[in-house]
Amino acid sequence: MTEVVLLFPIFMIIAFLTIKIFQLLVLVQKMEIASYYAGRRWQLESHINVGYSPDDQKLKQDIEKVVQGYISSGTDARQVKLDIERTQVWNVVTISVETRPPGLRLFCKYPKQTVCAYPYGDACVNGYDYICGGGKKLEVVKYVPNRDRPIQFVLPGLQ
Repeated sequence: MTEVVLLFPIFMIIAFLTIKIFQLLVLVQKMEIASYYAGRRWQLESHINVGYSPDDQKLKQDIEKVVQGYISSGTDARQVKLDIERTQVWNVVTISVETRPPGLRLFCKYPKQTVCAYPYGDACVNGYDYICGGGKKLEVVKYVPNRDRPIQFVLPGLQ
């Protein structure tokens, strides 16, 4: 019985770490799916003509609302942001997500320099910053061509 009492906290710590890792994996997969949705919808519904840019702002707001709703449900995302940058050939669709801190202050008892000593490197420092310092910023970038929808062919001079 003593072994069970002593090992139960260790089991709970391992279980919490595993849950947090899977939450991050789910968040990354949701970001990939949302970025594909945002890129494809922007590609098919945005205008090349600058005169229609107010309509494209409404489209961007609608896409951002859908992406925020999708990513925020069931994950530990604190802030979701969608940026779309137009270039000559590509539209750069960027989704940035800031996560909440995992809430595992038990691991923050020792300083970073002690925990991430010689055999460990930058990965240890990043992990320590995520667990003890707060959330991290994750980002997904998609490059989307300007137009993929068929445009009706019009012979010159027949308009």
